[in-house]
Amino acid sequence: MIFDETFLKKLRSAFNLNIYEVKIWTALLSKGVAAAGELSDISNVPRSRSYDVLESLEKRGFVVMKLGKPIKYLAVKPEEIFLREKKRLVEGAESQVKQLDNIEKTDLFKELQLLFTNGVEHVDPEKISGSIKGRSNVYNHLIAMINTSKKSINLMTTSAGLIRKYDKINEYLKKASKRGVAIRVVTAVTPENKSIVDELSKFAKIKNSVITSRFCTVDNEQVLFMTHDDKTIHEAYDNAIWVSSPYFVNSLNNMFANLWK
Repeated sequence: MIFDETFLKKLRSAFNLNIYEVKIWTALLSKGVAAAGELSDISNVPRSRSYDVLESLEKRGFVVMKLGKPIKYLAVKPEEIFLREKKRLVEGAESQVKQLDNIEKTDLFKELQLLFTNGVEHVDPEKISGSIKGRSNVYNHLIAMINTSKKSINLMTTSAGLIRKYDKINEYLKKASKRGVAIRVVTAVTPENKSIVDELSKFAKIKNSVITSRFCTVDNEQVLFMTHDDKTIHEAYDNAIWVSSPYFVNSLNNMFANLWK
């Protein structure tokens, strides 16, 4: 049986399987019940590897060994596998979060903070900058900036960008507003993002503009600005430059203030 490579690739990624495991598994799903040799022939997996692959799948709960001889294997319902995998991922994530929470209370975390603090002391604040690749990483950095804000957040984004960002940063902007941070947003107000603009207006000032720049400044200290047009760049290749420079940020804020007027 010939399996579509794209289909197999998606399964490998979704369930964290190797190529032999996903081929044997899909072969068994197509048969319902089969012996190792038969699955080897169907999937083009070497017979010498089919037994250890089936053992691995059995441990993961993807297959069940049928009682009796010759030894055959039964396919498990996909919906059962999905439930088990989701449960396993949730438990694994909870365990990792618990480990990090525990580490945060130890001397190890304090040592990490001390290393960073000592390192930053040797860096000229005017020269701190970095490149952030991938829209997901850009959002994470933007959230980190918002969380450190004390006085002001100035955000300029496109109409589509506001829609994308809203679910990612809305709650963090609300918390910043409750801390007394003044939030201003410049964007193009459209029928598509009007409801989002209305929600943001409850705790932020909004200015309608057709300018398509994308950047965010925080406290006259740091700025994150995107280097690509969000209409033409794939999210995986979106890129932003982060700069911690009061002089540079102040210049952008002056431009922002002029636009606001």
